[in-house]
Amino acid sequence: MRALLLLAALVLAGCGGTPKQESVAARQTAALEANRKGEAYVRHGELENAARAYREALRLSQSLEDAPGIAANAINLSIVRQRQGRFADARASLGAVLEQPNLRFPAERLAEVALRHALIDLDERRFVPAGDWVAKAAGHCGARCPASGAIHNVRAQLALQAGRLDAAAASARAAHDASRGTEDRTELANALRLLGIVALRSGDAAAARRQLEQALAIDRELGAPRKMALDLLALGQAAELGGDREAARAYYARALSVSEADRDNTGVAEARAALTGIDKAASGK
Repeated sequence: MRALLLLAALVLAGCGGTPKQESVAARQTAALEANRKGEAYVRHGELENAARAYREALRLSQSLEDAPGIAANAINLSIVRQRQGRFADARASLGAVLEQPNLRFPAERLAEVALRHALIDLDERRFVPAGDWVAKAAGHCGARCPASGAIHNVRAQLALQAGRLDAAAASARAAHDASRGTEDRTELANALRLLGIVALRSGDAAAARRQLEQALAIDRELGAPRKMALDLLALGQAAELGGDREAARAYYARALSVSEADRDNTGVAEARAALTGIDKAASGK
């Protein structure tokens, strides 16, 4: 009789373990599906729906203490909130990583989180804390890691903001080389755009257009409308610098079209302001 009871207990224990395993698998699948929905919403410019999807994916990853999943979804949610101009929420989402000392996050993810903080600070023109976060990112990254190109690009942006064109160009070239080494097309385009902007500020319209056209080609290939709009706006400035107002107007009109299709209110406002500015310059008013 005792043997039968023991057998029954073992059978029950085995039955009790299966649903738990299925629950873990189901949560993992649900987190991946929520992440895919978030990506689709971002592509369609539905940022609030994207935030909702990434928040659900983050919740599911947290319930499993899935460190890579937590980091990926916290970063995605932060990017969406930043695009919405909700900077406090963008920072708060990163707390899912920084406020979890008991979980082991990959060093490259910690570098990405630090970079996200730096980019949020850049958006708010908080340049000193942005520099501090870049230093933290470099500390996590070490000599070489997948985030190297991005770190150099953020340093280039900070140097541009400070008016240090030589330093900005040096950092952008370092980003260019690092990105080619890791085949990171996104950061390669960012580096080319920054080199184009440095050339613009140095008064070299021809060099600026060469760099920016290369950035635009990559961003179009990657399907990055916000970056395309930035390239087109800078190309318009380069055309203006070169005295070609018609080309400048065409670039600004393309930036407006891309931004409207992407439902990017910031990009729309920037492109309209550029078009208004060139029309005023043409009329002399």
